[in-house]
Amino acid sequence: MSDRISAEAEIAWEDFHRLVNMSSDELRTWLLTDASGEEAFPEPGEGPGVSELGARVVDILRKRKVDLTAGDAEVMQEVVDYVEEHLENPPPDAAGDERWRHELMSVGHDPLRPEPSSA
Repeated sequence: MSDRISAEAEIAWEDFHRLVNMSSDELRTWLLTDASGEEAFPEPGEGPGVSELGARVVDILRKRKVDLTAGDAEVMQEVVDYVEEHLENPPPDAAGDERWRHELMSVGHDPLRPEPSSA
């Protein structure tokens, strides 16, 4: 990618980092735990079967903005759309709904994590 990223990628980067509140290491660890779902541990011999989207989020979190690809921008927008949709339509008992929380955590957003204070 050139030194200048597209306006769409710039917006996606900002929204992505506003919504993804887990570090790459936290997300990677989460994806490799039993709590992230049965699909994290597929048939023996195939290696960790973490979700493709979750794995892409880990990769993007480790990148600098200038190293983004067009594919990364698409993934960031997909994650933003996914998280925003889940947050706009929470289950009735969102605070106690582990499945809903785990779905969000699989792409790097922990809904129970306090928002950073803006000082």
